[in-house]
Amino acid sequence: MKRTKYTAEFKLEAVKQILDKGHSAVEVSRRLGVPVGLLYTWTRKLKGSDEKPIEDIKALQAEMTKLKAELRRTTEERDIPKKGRRVLCQSVRVKYAFIKEHRQEFRLLSMCRVLKVHRSGYYAWLKEPQSPRALENAKLSEQIRYFYDQSMGIYGSPRIYHDLREAGVACSENRVARLMKASQLRSIRGYKRPRYRIGRPSLVSPNQLQRQFTHDAPDQAWVTDITYIRTYEGWLYLAVVIDLHSRLVVGWSMQARMETRLVLDALTMAVWRRKPKNGLIIHSDQGSQFGSDAFARWCKDNRLSPSMSRRGNCWDNAVAESFFSSLKSELIKKRIYPTRAQAKSEIFEYIEEFYNRVRRHKHLAQLSPMAFEQRQIAL
Repeated sequence: MKRTKYTAEFKLEAVKQILDKGHSAVEVSRRLGVPVGLLYTWTRKLKGSDEKPIEDIKALQAEMTKLKAELRRTTEERDIPKKGRRVLCQSVRVKYAFIKEHRQEFRLLSMCRVLKVHRSGYYAWLKEPQSPRALENAKLSEQIRYFYDQSMGIYGSPRIYHDLREAGVACSENRVARLMKASQLRSIRGYKRPRYRIGRPSLVSPNQLQRQFTHDAPDQAWVTDITYIRTYEGWLYLAVVIDLHSRLVVGWSMQARMETRLVLDALTMAVWRRKPKNGLIIHSDQGSQFGSDAFARWCKDNRLSPSMSRRGNCWDNAVAESFFSSLKSELIKKRIYPTRAQAKSEIFEYIEEFYNRVRRHKHLAQLSPMAFEQRQIAL
């Protein structure tokens, strides 16, 4: 029996009778004269040829979606470090701020993955951007600024730290120094330390002090010296008398001329205030005012024993020199005062209102001269 050959178009139309029009395979076989088994074979092949491309397309689409997602993730991971390279090594809160700023540009998940932070931490940070420690630092910085302004910009971290402790604020000196550095607060200094030379001993009065700058009781030894302040009216000369026990300025005088009267007025104020007993040493340099006959007679009449430094050696009178250095670096700062009256007013406030009563002194365990004397009396 000769085998019948069917074209592809015939096979397709025959199968459509079964699949599309719903006729049974037996009925189509009877009408077309095609064996039933052959119709089933054609149907299976046609179904397989239709389903296979669909499955391939779906797999291809899934692969494309996966590749697109991978490309997007890779692109983000490449671009995020470009804009956030400065925060990669910063604290977690800095990274959170970066994420919030670029939330519209990059996905949250990608930024958290690149910056190595957790989304839960980011959401918690949104509710409370500043940590309790940061809030405490902000409050402490305000207090530091207050005491810094009160000292006219003179105090550094050690003295600010003692001010805070007296105010009842619990903190460490290192923390104060760190916050002052972050706020760009530093002690203002206006002068460099000069160079010194070794000089010869005095022939007028021997050096009785011998650099013994520490004394157990007040009014055992005083030091005195003269400095000058520039004004547009001319020089203003300042003479001071300092008690070595407490570093208190017990006498001072300011005049337009550097005469012996300038020194004697300062000493008169010191004697009037302190009423010292016998045996008090008054130490000075070898200036002409201190070597004059009027000065020697005044010291003898008031029972003071003169002592002089070596010529040109400021170390022998270091306490007075240190006071002048503080005055010029903390108050004057290389200014030229318009008038002598204005200079006198500001120097008076510095000595009587700030230095003696408020300014902390390292030598006195960070107490002011008056506070140190009061504590010694209480003991």
